[in-house]
Amino acid sequence: MFGLLLLLCLPPALGAVDFSDYENGYQVRLSIKTALGDEAYEWNESEMFLFRATIAFAMRQFTNTEAYGIDNIVVRNQTPRVSFWFIVTSPENPAQAVEKETVEKAIRRSRNRINNAFLLTDRTLEFLGIPPTLAAPISPATPPWLIVFGVVIGLVCAGIVALLTSSVVKRRRGNKAKQLPEEEDPAKGTDKCITCEDRNGVYNQGFSDDDRLTQL
Repeated sequence: MFGLLLLLCLPPALGAVDFSDYENGYQVRLSIKTALGDEAYEWNESEMFLFRATIAFAMRQFTNTEAYGIDNIVVRNQTPRVSFWFIVTSPENPAQAVEKETVEKAIRRSRNRINNAFLLTDRTLEFLGIPPTLAAPISPATPPWLIVFGVVIGLVCAGIVALLTSSVVKRRRGNKAKQLPEEEDPAKGTDKCITCEDRNGVYNQGFSDDDRLTQL
């Protein structure tokens, strides 16, 4: 009977709690206008329901249990500039808050899913006290050392092919030069003719006529 009365009195009691002093509470700030500009949506009860659902989803994913629901996400101290505090209550005992460390780990694990639900980022959807989640480093499909090794091997192969090609070309040029007949120098024939004429003499018709006239 006492437990039933405690459950009935729990919501008013939680409503009177100042979450800024609550050790297991988290403050949330959303900068929707900054993030989306003219396409910014209005924050209303439906958006708050979605927020509570995403936190319940994060708790389910982290604890691997379906016991958490939106009733376990209690929100208080909401301001018009979209700032509020929330705590996560235990499914077994709604009067007991889940430890802050557990909530933080659950949010960090599902941070991208929470951000995507509201089209925001770690900078525009802030969980004060929870560091932003760093993006996982992109690991290339091919290891860097394998890329470097491939480039080196490619350069070596290209050098070997270039050397082989140059040697083959030089060898072919040498063979062609040996097969071609030596061209005769036209000047050699002229020299021979001149030499022959010098040795045998050149018949001069003028001298022949003079000899005949002298004899007469």
